[in-house]
Amino acid sequence: MTEARFEWDPKKDLENQEKHEVSFAEAQFAFADRNRVIAADEPHSVAEERYYCFGRIGEGVLTVRFTYREDVIRIFGAGYWRKGKQIYERENKVHRRIPRKPKGRS
Repeated sequence: MTEARFEWDPKKDLENQEKHEVSFAEAQFAFADRNRVIAADEPHSVAEERYYCFGRIGEGVLTVRFTYREDVIRIFGAGYWRKGKQIYERENKVHRRIPRKPKGRS
């Protein structure tokens, strides 16, 4: 990944930390995942185009809401949301293994 520049509103960052327990500084790392998924956020792309980044951080998949402003990625939301994880796994063809019952047992 080329070196990206990020910015965000500090007040919005604090609100996000209180609500979702994720800082925007941490959210930057979702973009470093080489398997990240970028998707358009069409319902919220009225005044400007908005996007989602779904990227793995540790054991979780973080969903980051952002827009591009010139050459800067402006983050305005982030959280570990189930739907984001499902999209990430579908796009990366991640299949969860279902444990089998041992033979001879019911």
